[in-house]
Amino acid sequence: MFGFRTDGRKIKTLGPFFRIIPHIMKKRSDSHVYYTQDLPLTTLDEYISKKEQEGIKISYMSIIYAALVRLLAEKPALNRFVINGRTFARKGIYVSLAIKKEMTEETEETTIKLPFTGSENIFEIKEKLNSTIAKNKDLSVENSTDKLAKVLSLIPNWLIKLVVNILIFLDNHGLMPKAVINASPFHTSAFLTNVGSLGIDAIYHHIYDFGTTGLFLAMGKKKKSYICEDDNILEEKTISIAWVADERICDGFYYANAIKQFNKYMKKPELLEENIIPKEDIL
Repeated sequence: MFGFRTDGRKIKTLGPFFRIIPHIMKKRSDSHVYYTQDLPLTTLDEYISKKEQEGIKISYMSIIYAALVRLLAEKPALNRFVINGRTFARKGIYVSLAIKKEMTEETEETTIKLPFTGSENIFEIKEKLNSTIAKNKDLSVENSTDKLAKVLSLIPNWLIKLVVNILIFLDNHGLMPKAVINASPFHTSAFLTNVGSLGIDAIYHHIYDFGTTGLFLAMGKKKKSYICEDDNILEEKTISIAWVADERICDGFYYANAIKQFNKYMKKPELLEENIIPKEDIL
């Protein structure tokens, strides 16, 4: 309450603009900014092939997921969130991912949320991601998110509305139970979805007003694109990545530098093989 939360530290030294803007754009749906890029796959394919020769299987998803975790560790303002007009630095790094247990229309999605310190290398992140996905694809397995959703679905509609409104009130005042925050995929640093696995191109996915998500990335299917590089236009095999971000947590210059850093990792994934010391949010 009054700026105290179990999942974040209130930032007290914001500039005037970022102090006021959460009261003008009160919801995340008011403050979406969008960016899309076509990501050339030549370098990633070479890296994947090299690792395969070393006996290590790695995918585009693993590389992008690892780069996102690294980005949140090196650009800590991306890991902030705004709630009830206040800006917080998140404690820990979390990335949520929606998965289908089976590729059928009848099978429901489930959502996983993985915690990270930010120091992990790409191999540690890959193993954690792959093992969690494999476990949650088992039709008999229910994670904490599934269990919470099932409990809410069993009560009458009017009571669901009441419970959700109570949870929103508790969240706005820093009183949300830690168990609910841990189970909620919406209380996360970022969401990542691979819609390319569904055979479609990248989409702009909204950031949820409920919870504390600040970023949503969507990966599209493989395609041919024209890329301008050094004044030359080249036809490349690519995937699109669509970003949706909360503009209240940092400025455009910071976001631009973060995307440049992300692209650096896409051009040289080897940089993700080293463990690092995460940067702290200094404000």
